[in-house]
Amino acid sequence: MDNTKHRLVVVVGSVRKGRFAPVVGSWVAGQAREHGGFDVDVVDLADFDIPLALPDAYPSVAGDSYPRPAAMAPLTEALAGADAFIMVTPEYNHSYPASLKAAIDWHYTQWAAKPVAFVSYGGGAGGRHAALHLENVLTELHAVTIRDGLAFPLNRVAWEDGRPLDAESAGYAKKLLHQLAWWAGALRTARETVPYPG
Repeated sequence: MDNTKHRLVVVVGSVRKGRFAPVVGSWVAGQAREHGGFDVDVVDLADFDIPLALPDAYPSVAGDSYPRPAAMAPLTEALAGADAFIMVTPEYNHSYPASLKAAIDWHYTQWAAKPVAFVSYGGGAGGRHAALHLENVLTELHAVTIRDGLAFPLNRVAWEDGRPLDAESAGYAKKLLHQLAWWAGALRTARETVPYPG
């Protein structure tokens, strides 16, 4: 890995049949690669069996001994190795999918003192309600949320051939990625200098 680049994990949060999330995730990952400041890894939650029932332990206390299913190890490793995240989420009933909440809840220190940006889609609000709920959850886990996210309303008609029809979308993505890169660098330096006290 190029140490001048930040390790970015794009989390594809929907696992439902007929989902649009991989289209958005692929486009976002492409924008991040073009940006040049990131080594990009796309983590699709549909590739993992993530139980909704959690063990009788707290990940904040158990640390590395938290009893996660063995099949979840690649997901945990990807999250732990990231310098930054982009959450790609649809909006379900004014919030985000249970699959994404489960993936978040199975982890704790993996989010701490790292920046998270949000790319949402769906309905007239473009998934913004889902992103707002995620901001609250990730802040509780000591992550730093990025102000400028991307929201794509009416995604089924506003995209064509794997890309948004709005010509300004790439510019908005660039702004998000600039902010994410700044925070990724600042927080990585901070983590390497002094262990995060959370």
